[in-house]
Amino acid sequence: MTEKVQNIIELNNIGYSYHSLHGETTALKNISFGVKTGEFLAIVGPSGCGKSTLLSIIAGLLQPETGTIVVNNPDGSLHYPRIGYMLQHDHLFEWRTIYQNAILGLEINHMLTKDRLEHVNRLFHDYDLDKFKDKRPSELSGGMKQRAALIRTLAMDPQLLLMDEPFSALDYQTRLMVSADICKLIRAAGKTMIIITHDLSEAISLADRVLILSGRPATVKKELSIHLSLPDDSPLAARNAPEFPNYFSQLWEELISEN
Repeated sequence: MTEKVQNIIELNNIGYSYHSLHGETTALKNISFGVKTGEFLAIVGPSGCGKSTLLSIIAGLLQPETGTIVVNNPDGSLHYPRIGYMLQHDHLFEWRTIYQNAILGLEINHMLTKDRLEHVNRLFHDYDLDKFKDKRPSELSGGMKQRAALIRTLAMDPQLLLMDEPFSALDYQTRLMVSADICKLIRAAGKTMIIITHDLSEAISLADRVLILSGRPATVKKELSIHLSLPDDSPLAARNAPEFPNYFSQLWEELISEN
């Protein structure tokens, strides 16, 4: 009998509003979903619907006004999962080398141990940046800088990786190659990932499940599990799967119905 995979985190009826002198703007309303350990979840929705706000709540940067977040740790403990948060831009510091940027989180948290540094060195090897450790960010291409930013995030060994349109600043060809390569390595590491994207093809090719949000105030409009029948399960090959056009049409129809 196959053991059921447990949700690493569950959101129950999450709500959030922005307040100003001019009144209240409801961003999220009754958002409920779970994310299984090792799962890749993509979140799509109309521009400005509150996707980034939702990610900030999961990261603990914002507190929900309503609802609860439940954590399920294998050991039964109640500690929040270690979060890695990767934004649209790499935010690498030009006055530090790529390697110094990568270990910044470890440095700040006083975690510069031998094991952690060995882990960082392995990541530099896996992401093919070994030869660029001593370079400055301005000496790297956009794709290489995103890889370096991801190494900085993974150096802290997060259990849950949050990615807010991490490839949107790249040109299309670089975006295809980098997103496929990075997500393949993240899967190999057994990480759980939630990614926000406006690219429906990216969502289908990278994710196990796609969550579609409505317009503001955002609610969960639909969930779509992705099952592609291809011998090559790489994100680039996924775009040639026979099921791909149907998934794209379903997502597109849900999004345009908001307009």
